[in-house]
Amino acid sequence: MGQFRNGRITLLAIVVCLFALFLVGRLYYVQVMQNQAYLSKADRQYVRYSQTVFERGSIFLSAKDDNLVSAATLKTGYTVALEPKKILHPEDVYNALSGILKFDESVLLNKIDDTGNSYKEIAKRVDENTAQRIKDLNLAGVSEFKERWRYYPGDKTAAHVLGFTGFAADGVTHSGRYGLERYYNDVLTRDSSNLYVNFFAQIFSDISEALFTDNRSEGDIVTTIEPSVQHELEGGLAGVMTAWKSDMTGGIVMDPYTGEIIAMAVTPAFDPNNLSKEKNTAIFSNPMVDRVYEMGSIIKPLAMVAGIDAGAVTPTTTYDDKGFVLVNGAKISNYDGRARGVVDMQRVLNDSLNTGMAFVTQRLGNEGLTKYLMSYRFGEETGIDLPGEVHGLVSNLKSPRDIEHVTASFGQGIALTPIATIRALSALGNGGFLPSPHIVKQINYTSGVSKKISHDPSEPVFSKESSDTITKMLVKVVDTSLLGGTVKLPHYTVAAKTGTAQIAKETGGGYYDDRYLHSFFGYFPASKPRFIIFLFTVYPKGAEYASHTLTRPFIDLTKFLINYYEVAPDR
Repeated sequence: MGQFRNGRITLLAIVVCLFALFLVGRLYYVQVMQNQAYLSKADRQYVRYSQTVFERGSIFLSAKDDNLVSAATLKTGYTVALEPKKILHPEDVYNALSGILKFDESVLLNKIDDTGNSYKEIAKRVDENTAQRIKDLNLAGVSEFKERWRYYPGDKTAAHVLGFTGFAADGVTHSGRYGLERYYNDVLTRDSSNLYVNFFAQIFSDISEALFTDNRSEGDIVTTIEPSVQHELEGGLAGVMTAWKSDMTGGIVMDPYTGEIIAMAVTPAFDPNNLSKEKNTAIFSNPMVDRVYEMGSIIKPLAMVAGIDAGAVTPTTTYDDKGFVLVNGAKISNYDGRARGVVDMQRVLNDSLNTGMAFVTQRLGNEGLTKYLMSYRFGEETGIDLPGEVHGLVSNLKSPRDIEHVTASFGQGIALTPIATIRALSALGNGGFLPSPHIVKQINYTSGVSKKISHDPSEPVFSKESSDTITKMLVKVVDTSLLGGTVKLPHYTVAAKTGTAQIAKETGGGYYDDRYLHSFFGYFPASKPRFIIFLFTVYPKGAEYASHTLTRPFIDLTKFLINYYEVAPDR
């Protein structure tokens, strides 16, 4: 009998201990993990009935020292409202408020006189001090309640990456509209309904739901964007726009091995805190992922490395350059129309010779060229974590004619997104594989769990030896040919190439004679690249070649990255 009683006591003690542990765990979850949520609930003393305070997760940039910098957060203020039916002396109310808020007397008095309406807002996003001054007046029929709205501390910084929020079709729900706000909307959205549950009811709610599933998908996102690099890139792009009056300019800085996007920018940009000033909503889309362009001669190294990898050519292979070549009856000329005689493949890249790429295509064969270009996945999306990505237009590679393949080898006739272009170009310096471009590296869930986002590289599209060979060739381009070799860095190897492409007419039927897209890419230190940079500008005025418009911005950004990250010299 004593053993039975002792067993029951032991069992009861175990149950009590387990229940106590559950209570402690649940209290920790509610009071610590959900602390900010309940603070938000406490703040709602000012909220009018039937409306909740806007809640949403945050977006952070990552400084090089791993400190987080707020890129998208919430800002708090107050809305001042009237209940006209409760206002007995409109003039007194106007006189009292006019010393605090600025508004037209007739407008305010009309709202006060509208006794048929039980609620009228007269001021929004009022700061706390101003709201307190109004509260202290204790005016009948005047109230103030707390509101929150999405706020972007950097204004235009990384605007095309971040996107913004807006009302959904129901006119009540907020959701992401562009950029990361849209792509990660499920993570950033908050369900505020559970904040109105009684505190003790929350503690004693269903155990499995409370401890294991509650808010498991809600969190904050941490990006790979480095704020100082982003600022430097945006400044460089703005300089291009000012100097050359381009229609648009964009750029990407990426780790060519991991695919981490360190900076991405487009100009002109927009301020997500002040969207009403934008008249054309097209500015909100991100052309780095949702538009395609014929990139021009920066594609030549990708075709050249294909010829090298297939054994069709070597850097010392020669041909007789006559300044032009006829392909299917069409005349393909060098950019200057000049013949150079017998030259090798290094000279083809140095002088960006279209006839040389026609020679490489002939040696490689149409099928061979197509095989390599398609292995770069030009016809596919990269899978970057931004909305609206489109795939490249590469139908010309299916043509039975030679001409479409020759023009593709120097970047005309096929159109690519900037993000797909930099992914393919990364393979030139990283040993031959395609990285996975991405912007978010970690999600910090409200449950306390953090998830690091991992990305696996592709299988190699060409050999490490071919990568080393083309890299050495591109370093010679910079050292000896780019602006006459004047931008060579004495202690660092830089591999780079410019591109100038005619812009196709919107209505079809050929190209503009006086409109060009300039592009530029480069990676460094070339022996083991830390960064790859891609720049492009659409229809710059007064400059025909990319070497004139984009070389200096590229070199300036390269020097900044070398100094900022203290990159070790490699020569």
